[in-house]
Amino acid sequence: MTKLSKDPFDLDGDTLHEECGVFGILGHPDAATLTALGLHALQHRGQEAAGIVSFDGKQFHSERQLGLVGDHFTDPATVARIPGHMAMGHVRYSTTGETILRNVQPLFAELEVGGIAIAHNGNFTNGLTLRRNLIAQGAICQSTSDTEVVLHLIARSQKTASSDRFIDALGHLEGAFSLVALTRTKLIGARDANGIRPLVLGELDGKPIFASETCALDIIGAKFIRDVENGEVVICEIQPDGSITVDSLKPFAPRPERMCLFEYVYFARPDSMVAGRSVYGARKRMGVNLAKEAPVEADVVVPVPDGGTPAAIGYAQQSGIPFELGIIRNHYVGRTFIEPTQSIRAFGVKLKHSANRAEIAGKRVVLIDDSIVRGTTSVKIVQMIREAGAREVHIRVASPMIFHSDYYGIDTPDPENLLANQHADLASMCRFIGADSLAFLSIDGLYEAVGGEKRDNRNPQFTDHYFTGDYPTPLTDLNGRQKNEPKRLSLMREAG
Repeated sequence: MTKLSKDPFDLDGDTLHEECGVFGILGHPDAATLTALGLHALQHRGQEAAGIVSFDGKQFHSERQLGLVGDHFTDPATVARIPGHMAMGHVRYSTTGETILRNVQPLFAELEVGGIAIAHNGNFTNGLTLRRNLIAQGAICQSTSDTEVVLHLIARSQKTASSDRFIDALGHLEGAFSLVALTRTKLIGARDANGIRPLVLGELDGKPIFASETCALDIIGAKFIRDVENGEVVICEIQPDGSITVDSLKPFAPRPERMCLFEYVYFARPDSMVAGRSVYGARKRMGVNLAKEAPVEADVVVPVPDGGTPAAIGYAQQSGIPFELGIIRNHYVGRTFIEPTQSIRAFGVKLKHSANRAEIAGKRVVLIDDSIVRGTTSVKIVQMIREAGAREVHIRVASPMIFHSDYYGIDTPDPENLLANQHADLASMCRFIGADSLAFLSIDGLYEAVGGEKRDNRNPQFTDHYFTGDYPTPLTDLNGRQKNEPKRLSLMREAG
């Protein structure tokens, strides 16, 4: 379910990766083009593959490609192969299933109730169990993606209408998901009962849109209507007279929303609004709280680009220490820039980042990063800053320590490979990284930055298991047992 990054310069997978983004629009003559633009805005959520399915009133059309949206869907000939007034698309980073064309979403099937395409953001924690049960019942799986399970559940439903079959299938799923489905007349959006993954409803020229983030609406000039609520199913349907109806259903027992905190820490684009909160604003407040919790005497605040920049601005504003771009990122290094031999791999950080010596030499530097996974990138960056002449290097991290694996669609290493689980205390971590000091934002500091109040330990307001081990749903595919690695309470107290 979890695997390392495929980027040869990612220093052994020392980053977290989101799994995908979804977009769909109903009733617009430029549906495929708008979908491609929406997916381009969501490219940060998945860079392995992209796909679009459209319907032209008579038949469905599908274009699925490995690689980036811009590699394929900027070609007019490609867009011409997906005509129609309704379309949906998907960008993928695979946390389940191989990176092969048959796993690229949206997945499509012709059922007795008609054709249906589905795309999914998240991960089903009972997906393997459902797959085994379906195969035992005679199902033939064409992919290794957990999204295909939904199609099989829809096909086996005893309900009559396609939307009822869709809802029936949702009732079997555990975990985190935002789903978008396309039929001959309908565009359907749904979120899991906890609302772990985001999904918004928008409108362009009176035509409904679903998207993973508001930035996908902004790129096409669409209007944000509202967030799809946790546990909600929204059905947009073209009626015989050409009008479009939008109906909301809440078919399952209500639960409090628990949005994934890492949407705010790392995944969502800074210009997006997630659950009514500015991502950029939340990240700046993380930096403000970090400065309050872990002050240090220094000459300059430097972000680790690009994720650490908003928090670094907040840290600088709160501390009064000047903010400078002490690290410059090269945005033009691709994954296949050069054959990643061991001798070349050592240059990985310098290919992506270079020290701005004029702003660093002779100074006490505070490096602000959004998160630390394995710590290998931090080691290289600290070394680079020291080589640029820094007198001192202090690392401040705008999120808590990561102790636990994710099973809801975030690609995380096994727990034993996480920095926080490899060291007995904060001092040991600091020595490993090579910094003069190291501090992490506390869990309460993160909660206050995002939601305005401390964590309610009895009823947490957000999904935060990677920090706390508190998983919000059953983890059926782990043989029914919760995956709670030992909590390092002393470390957590040290961190904040």
